[in-house]
Amino acid sequence: MPVEFIGYVSAREQTEIVGPFGPAVDPVYIESSALLHERGDFDRVLVAFHSNSPDSLLVAQHAASVTTRLGLLIAHRPGFASPTLAARQFATLDNLTNGRVAMHVITGGNDLELQADGDHLTKAERYARAAEYIRIVRREWESSTPFDHTDKFYRLHGANSAILPHKSGSIPIYFGGASEEAIAVTAEQADGYALWGEPLDEAAQLVHRVRTAAGKQGRTLRFSISFRPIIADTEKQAWERAADIEATLRARQEHEREKGGIALDRPGTRPTPETLPTNEGSRRLQAISSRGTRHDERLWTGVAQATGGRWNSTSLVGTPDQVAESLLRYYRLGIETFLIRGFDPIADTVLYGRELIPRVKALVAQEERCSASVA
Repeated sequence: MPVEFIGYVSAREQTEIVGPFGPAVDPVYIESSALLHERGDFDRVLVAFHSNSPDSLLVAQHAASVTTRLGLLIAHRPGFASPTLAARQFATLDNLTNGRVAMHVITGGNDLELQADGDHLTKAERYARAAEYIRIVRREWESSTPFDHTDKFYRLHGANSAILPHKSGSIPIYFGGASEEAIAVTAEQADGYALWGEPLDEAAQLVHRVRTAAGKQGRTLRFSISFRPIIADTEKQAWERAADIEATLRARQEHEREKGGIALDRPGTRPTPETLPTNEGSRRLQAISSRGTRHDERLWTGVAQATGGRWNSTSLVGTPDQVAESLLRYYRLGIETFLIRGFDPIADTVLYGRELIPRVKALVAQEERCSASVA
C-alpha cells in the first residue's frame, strides 16, 4: 500500500502555542505554507472548517494557485450549502487544479459551535443529513442527465451540473467520527476514514470496526490517522519540547481565563463544561488522556488532556527515527495515510519534510519488499 502524507494549511499562522499572527486571512502565509508542504513532499494539505473561520474552499483555492502538485483535502460541513451547489463548487476547483481536490465531510463535535451557524439538529439528525447530502453530491458528480431526489432533508427536481470532476467519477470523500452513526455513514459513503491519534490497541479496534462495517457494504476504505509529531535530535530533547509545549499552552489558557474569554474553537483556550466537545472521538481522547499522558512508549496526550480532546491533539515524541518507527506500527494496522501538523507550523513543516517523511517512506518501502519476498 502506498503511504500518503497530509499536512495542514490555515488562513494565518496560529496553533495552540503560536500566534495568531497577521490578518484573519493572510495570503502570504497561505502561499508560504502551501509551498513548504509541496517542497516537503506532502501529498495533500487539510484546510479546516469552523463556524468562525475563513471559508475553506477559498483558502484552498489560494493554496492551489501557488502550487502545481499539492493535493487539497477541504473540510466541508453538510447542510450550510445546497448539496448540488457544493458539488459544483468542488468540481469547479477540481478542474481548476487538474484533479487535486478531496472533500473531508465533517458533522461537528460541539452543539454550541454549530448553533453559531444556525444548525440546531441533533447529532443523529446531522449524521442522517450528512449521508443524504453525500448521496446527492456523488450523484451530481456522476450524472450526465438531470435527476430528481426526495428524502427527509432535501427535495430536488431536475438537478444537473455542467461541471463534473476532473477525472471520471467522484472526487474522494473522507469522513470521520467514532460513533455508530459516523461509522455507518463512513461504511456506506466514504472513500477514506479519518481517526485521531490513539494508542495502537484502540486504533486497531477502531480500524477493525470500520473495515468490518464497510465490508458488509461490499466496500474497502483508505484509513488516515492524525498526529502532532514532536521530534528532536535526541529523545530527551523531544520530551523536553513536549513539556515546554504543554507549559506554554496552560499559561495561555490561564491568561485567557483571567481575561474572562471563552472561545469555542480558538487554540489556546481552556475548555469549559459548556464548550467541552461531546463527540465520540473527543470522548475517546478524554478517556485515553485520563489514564495518563504517555502511551505505547511515544504517544503523548498532554495537549489532548489540556484541550479536552477538542481536535487533532495527540503527539508522537522522539527522534525522527523513533517517530518514523512508531508510524510504521500504525501502517501495519492498515493505516496508510498520516495527517501530521506541528505546534510551530512553519518550522515543523520543514522539519517533517526533511527528517520524518523520507524515513517513513523508506521504512514502508522496506516493509513492502520484505512482504513481497515472503509471498
